[in-house]
Amino acid sequence: MDLRIKRIYDTPTPDDGVRVLIDGLWPRGVSRARAALDEWAIELAPSTELRRWFAHDPARFPEFRQRYRDELARHTASLERLHDAATRGRLTIVYAARDEEHNNARVVAEMIREMASPATGPVDAA
Repeated sequence: MDLRIKRIYDTPTPDDGVRVLIDGLWPRGVSRARAALDEWAIELAPSTELRRWFAHDPARFPEFRQRYRDELARHTASLERLHDAATRGRLTIVYAARDEEHNNARVVAEMIREMASPATGPVDAA
């Protein structure tokens, strides 16, 4: 499996493979051309309520992670599609948050990796 995460503000490269944005809001200051996305999987974004509650507070990340995983459990078909893309080639999950450690892309990547080996439990999405 070839899965990476990357901020949308970082320069896209051909090495990114398939690029999928997983935010519910379009990132400020980024044109669609500059984003170079293959897909915008808006259904995988955290709910507005959860996003506002989290407010990118690292202290809330453990609870955000669990609540977000609960939301993502309703979108298994989309997660499976991304898992399949990561097994066929490189998949780069794209996000807009400033915090590179405490964000929704980490949680999505974790769940996709767990699909590859469900018995292993959570995996760092680095």
